Amino acid sequence: MDKTEKKLAVWICKGCDIGESLDVEALEKVASDEYKVELCGSHEFLCGDEGVGQIKEQIKEGVNALVIAGCSPRFQTDTFTFDGCLTERANLREFVVWSHEPNAEDTQMMAEDYLRMGIVRAQKSELPEPFEAEIDKTILVVGGGQSGMTAALESAKAGYDVVIIEKQDQLGGWLAKTTRLFPKKPPYKDVEIVDLEARVKEIEENDRITVHTSATIASINGGPGMFDVSLDANGNGAGSQFRVGSIVQATGWKPYDPDNLGHLGYGNCANVITNVQMEEMAAAGEIRRPSDGKSPKKIVFVQCAGSRDKDHLPYCSAVCCRVSLKQAMWARELDSEAEVFVLYKDIRAPGQYEDYYKAAQDDPGIFFTKGEVVAVSNSSGDNLLVDVEDTLIDKHIQVEADLVVLATGMVPAAADGEAIRQFRDAQKVIAKGEEGAQLETAKVTVEEMAAYEGTEILNLNYRQGPDLPMLKYDFPDSHFICFPFESRRTGIYPAGTVRAPNDMDGCCEDATGAAIKAIQCVELATQGKAMHPRWGDQSYPDFFLQRCTQCKRCTEECPFGTINEDEKGTPDPTITRCRRCGICMGACPERIISFKDYSVEIISSMIKAVEVPDEYDEKPRLLGLLCENDAYPALDAAGFKRLQHSEWIRFIPVRCLGSVNIVWIADALAQGYDGIIMIGCKSGDDYQCHFIRGSELMGTRSGNIQEKLKQLALEDERVRVEQLEITDHERLVEVINEFSEEIDDIGMNPFKGL
Repeated sequence: MDKTEKKLAVWICKGCDIGESLDVEALEKVASDEYKVELCGSHEFLCGDEGVGQIKEQIKEGVNALVIAGCSPRFQTDTFTFDGCLTERANLREFVVWSHEPNAEDTQMMAEDYLRMGIVRAQKSELPEPFEAEIDKTILVVGGGQSGMTAALESAKAGYDVVIIEKQDQLGGWLAKTTRLFPKKPPYKDVEIVDLEARVKEIEENDRITVHTSATIASINGGPGMFDVSLDANGNGAGSQFRVGSIVQATGWKPYDPDNLGHLGYGNCANVITNVQMEEMAAAGEIRRPSDGKSPKKIVFVQCAGSRDKDHLPYCSAVCCRVSLKQAMWARELDSEAEVFVLYKDIRAPGQYEDYYKAAQDDPGIFFTKGEVVAVSNSSGDNLLVDVEDTLIDKHIQVEADLVVLATGMVPAAADGEAIRQFRDAQKVIAKGEEGAQLETAKVTVEEMAAYEGTEILNLNYRQGPDLPMLKYDFPDSHFICFPFESRRTGIYPAGTVRAPNDMDGCCEDATGAAIKAIQCVELATQGKAMHPRWGDQSYPDFFLQRCTQCKRCTEECPFGTINEDEKGTPDPTITRCRRCGICMGACPERIISFKDYSVEIISSMIKAVEVPDEYDEKPRLLGLLCENDAYPALDAAGFKRLQHSEWIRFIPVRCLGSVNIVWIADALAQGYDGIIMIGCKSGDDYQCHFIRGSELMGTRSGNIQEKLKQLALEDERVRVEQLEITDHERLVEVINEFSEEIDDIGMNPFKGL
């Protein structure tokens, strides 16, 4: 939409207490007199059929831009969305009349300012046009185990072509090494027999599924809808090339390295084995001691072997307890004279598996003892002695055993490979052991990146690394609250045990969820829309590269690897990877990155549209930049509860706190604002920014802001950064009011009126 062709209309809703609390005629004059808007009206109930009908009539007559002043833009979204028409919303309900004194001078001034900002934004914005590209809807599944096979079958059933890549010479993964699964039917006491052959046959007979075994990925280029994949078949470097739309990574798990468990006897005692080795023995039909081949009569299972241990795996692998229950009963089935001891910190058998646990307890040959196993050592005749502390029966006990089975935990296969570990070390991307460890800024050059190409699982041609970034414990990261299957690489969805420890049934559910995400991704890419968190957003960043100084901040700070670099270091964006967060826009010192409906200029114009009283009026003006994902809805919730916040502040929603460009702070101070508060999502182990790093980046940039304030001889307290959860609406109001009182104590901005 060309700005010169824009025909703007302003509508003010009088419903929900707005008409009774504000001078609506004065609001209309702001539009008609100050901004020369010819089409300006009000309605008692604008979201009703009559009000919407009047708006549609105007659109038929040529209106192509609207300002709706009424309720929050988070409400009646579908009602006020019109094809081919740009719509901006001014929040007069939650932010003004429901949170301030009705018919008061300051309340009216606030409403007029919000209307001004809405009009300016509509004038400066353009209707986003979707990014057009030739999109492939094929789903690539990397890994042919339980999760991979499930994702492939579910995608094919939904009508999508699928390509499976499996590095082994057959499908199945760990399922091929397992003969018995946990119970699935009441009374949840009898194991299920694996029928892998039927599952593989179902895949092979499906015309929509293509399988490549004994193959790995040589490289992946591009982004969602246009991933170009090159295979390495049979390790000879020669393989097919094809295009896919999205990727499910189901590369599974590996056991925690038992060589690290010398204190539990592994490697030191011949008759100490892992649960994986025990599974192989039981599946073969007999359990034998490695030292002499004899059938053990006393078998001890050591639970949490290396798990829930800060020196090894700090997390629980979720399934080890049930595996030991299965193997304990299996051992008794193979030899009714054998005695089995299960030494545990805690037994975890969620849901109906409690009945499975009870079945093991009912077996007179299986004994359970709670305690911490501290050592396993050799005793006489290749027998073993297990030392256990803090048991329910004594401070310290010893258990004799013929065979000890270590229930080792699950480690994601994505963590495998020396190259990826070296790459992470080079980037310093992991801060292990720190609460809320986040991905740090990548500092690796294109030349350094080249050294790691072709060495890992996905082998992505991404400036920020060849595989999915990982957080603590080496699992591919995701937004664990709202987007559990997402990774930091748009269009790539981890599933199954590569994402989190799980059993076979859980992997099926996980893979189905990831397949749905992969399908949604290609369908939205076809429409030129973002996947998440700004679902359906058709805007995308435009780079005015003529002014680019190759500072690389956009390529380094983008959490999603959207931007590569050419040989000169110039940004080379792959638009379908973009999540429309605007972090690159906030990072750019030259302000060359913008969206049609969100840019440095648009927000700066909104900031300048607010009427700032001079110092003699003794009415401070504060600017609030609110993250649209948490802080903005939290303030909406405060409005619903009629919680009162300061009348001096004016709020502008931002896509992410990381999208805030420092020039907005400078513009606000120059305009005469007395203080600026920026409120974003919390980061940490229990909460997470929707765009992963937004709040963290603003915390880093705030140091630059403080330095600028010192240069201007302004108090540090005039600019404040806060992190809050979406549920912290009461605390949010307290923070706003505290900040207002603090600025009132500091005094007016000395640059006001200059």
